Amino acid sequence: MNKVLTNLEPQNVFKHFEALTKIPRESGNEKEVSDYIVEFAKKLGLEVIQEPCLNVIITKPATRGYEDKETVIIQGHLDMVCVKEEGYEFDFSKDPIPIVVDGDFIKTKGTTLGGDNGIAVAMAMSILEEKDIQHPEIKVLLTVEEETGMSGVHELNPDNITGNILINLDAEEEGILLASCAGGVNNIITLELNKRPVKYNTAFKLVLKGLIGGHSGTEINKRRANSIITLGRILKILDNKVDFELAAIHGGDKMNAIPNRSEAVIAIYNNDIENMKSSLLDIEQMLKLEYEVSDPNLTIEIEEVECPNEVYTNDNKLEIINILSLIPNGIQTMSASIEGLVESSNNLGVLREKDSTLIFSSSVRSSVSSLKDEINNKIQIICNLIGAEMILEADYPSWPYKIESEIRELMKTTYKEFFGKALKVDAIHAGLECGFLKEKIGDIDMVSLGPNLFDVHSPKERLSISSTERMYKFLIEVLSRI
Repeated sequence: MNKVLTNLEPQNVFKHFEALTKIPRESGNEKEVSDYIVEFAKKLGLEVIQEPCLNVIITKPATRGYEDKETVIIQGHLDMVCVKEEGYEFDFSKDPIPIVVDGDFIKTKGTTLGGDNGIAVAMAMSILEEKDIQHPEIKVLLTVEEETGMSGVHELNPDNITGNILINLDAEEEGILLASCAGGVNNIITLELNKRPVKYNTAFKLVLKGLIGGHSGTEINKRRANSIITLGRILKILDNKVDFELAAIHGGDKMNAIPNRSEAVIAIYNNDIENMKSSLLDIEQMLKLEYEVSDPNLTIEIEEVECPNEVYTNDNKLEIINILSLIPNGIQTMSASIEGLVESSNNLGVLREKDSTLIFSSSVRSSVSSLKDEINNKIQIICNLIGAEMILEADYPSWPYKIESEIRELMKTTYKEFFGKALKVDAIHAGLECGFLKEKIGDIDMVSLGPNLFDVHSPKERLSISSTERMYKFLIEVLSRI
């Protein structure tokens, strides 16, 4: 197989990154990549631990003269969000990611890239392999299932890793050093479904498509349309204009990705077809105007389909529409202390029918735990009113800002000398594993950084080549100065 990234610098980093694109890494399917990293460490003669959950911990001894320096943990996660463009034939369980180079960017031909967080893994592997750099003892920690609830770091055995400094490589904007992040929890609503024989004689599939989607943490502030919420709004408006039965509804792929496509199947009388089409055209024009900046390609596609035998009861239809109308969505509060920082939010990422139930899966995030509770309380009230059930899963803590940080100050000084400009210290609304790591390892000095990544968790994801080179050289320099 031809290699795409051979001539890019730093060669070692991109060599490893390309190798990772050929290995399945979807959350929950990390066995092959975990084994690959273990074998890589063994070939280098390094001490390696593979935990039962498939986390990998590798130790590289300090170079001469650095034996008495503080141990540095370099940390990232092995898994990736797997999303593809509509209609694109691709199997994430076996097909290599179709990477291409486009100017300064590594992109794909229709899938997520896995730069989040494959570039961290590739950088860590390169550092382990480097023979001509100076550094203190390094421990590389690569976790699993970060994207679906952080179960890997949750199951991390603290006896397997110690250190004084932790550098997380899961940030996505060069020149910004993260020193705090939001916590979060997965909110799952289950609605019992009741079906009855269809009364009407014609059925249509309504598809809301063309939305951009994106990362529900870092891109929630871009106010992009959530296809599930917006489809609920479409049905609500349509219900006031046309008498229809709802036969099916689903949307989204990942809880932590803003859904970019959703669809529903409705049944109507023949004599209501033109009214339905006219109403949907008006709704489409209204939405295009509202989202002309964030989602300019928004489209409502109408396709006649075979009429189903069963539909949801009218009560069920109203319950579904009401949940989608009332559930908190998008930004809920902005930080009063950090300008421009989203403080709390909710993203309804997946809607699926399963075993006679409809499941609404949301990712709730907040840097203030009480506000996270407030969002969940509002959703619980909706469930109480409608008769649905709510559970919370994969609760993860926030990472609070540390007033005193030697590694943060060292990085600020080094960055200024290296690039002639200030390194910005910031917080992020997305969840990082740093909160759990603080609980597991103790009051360790932590920062998070990374090269420029854009549109992660979407098929438009792209990684800057030049930024990767700069950030890798910067990281090597920082290690030499500790």
